[in-house]
Amino acid sequence: MNPLLTVVIPIYNEEESLSIFLPEVVNHCNQKGYLVIAVNDGSNDNSSGILKVFESKHSNIKVLTNKVNRGYGGALKRGVKETTTKYVITIDADGQHYLSDVDYLLDEMITTDADMIVGSRKGQVSASLIRGMGKSIIRFIAKLLMKVPIYDINSGMKIYDAKLAKSYLNLTPDTMAYSDIITLIFINNRRYVLERSIKIKDRLRGKSTIGFRTAFETVLEIINIIILFNPLKIFLPLAVFCFLFGLGWGIFIFIQGMGISTGASTLILSGLLIFLLGLIAEQLSSLRKNR
Repeated sequence: MNPLLTVVIPIYNEEESLSIFLPEVVNHCNQKGYLVIAVNDGSNDNSSGILKVFESKHSNIKVLTNKVNRGYGGALKRGVKETTTKYVITIDADGQHYLSDVDYLLDEMITTDADMIVGSRKGQVSASLIRGMGKSIIRFIAKLLMKVPIYDINSGMKIYDAKLAKSYLNLTPDTMAYSDIITLIFINNRRYVLERSIKIKDRLRGKSTIGFRTAFETVLEIINIIILFNPLKIFLPLAVFCFLFGLGWGIFIFIQGMGISTGASTLILSGLLIFLLGLIAEQLSSLRKNR
């Protein structure tokens, strides 16, 4: 029987967690008939040695090695590209995910015929206050700029149709923003995206590197993807603001008998130019989506 699911795990300096987490993953996947792709993303600890041992002992795990660190998204993208199964699920190497949720999400994919299911951590306490605030900022910006029916867009546990995922990889970043952007791409392309609750536990070892810098980079990537798919969401509000503010300012100055304000005229023209640029961007976006 051909395997139905591949579990992709990005790994960067996780030697402390791997010795505990990886045996559970490999044994579970072996029992269920899943494949495992572990991507060693330029680790400078003993992660590489641990992975080589497991690859030599187990036939269901494949280890890919990046000579240099490409980033969380870069590691996941390489792993997804190498999949040969119908479905692919991504999980983190810090041991926070329950393997029972892998089975649960796969069953839900088959039952609902979804294109993607996000493992939602809604209602569960974040590992740190800063990390929780960063995630909140990302969710707020994403939902402000577009219609997002998914709460936990930055969840590391997602299962999706492997063929569709591969077709969208060139639009995704190599950074931590990958998790958010791949979800937004599926949504913007009108794919059937669902969300199901999962459980998480504390990291086995090590320390998370997610913080405000990651949130800032992710917000920039979200803005980029919005401009790609729906640029008027960015250009139109800015154009309207400049035009109306300039018009109001100009009328106020004119009524006072001070003539036509240069600043107001500049704002009005800027609003019109931004609107025209938005229309051009919208046309380019339509051509890109049609391709």
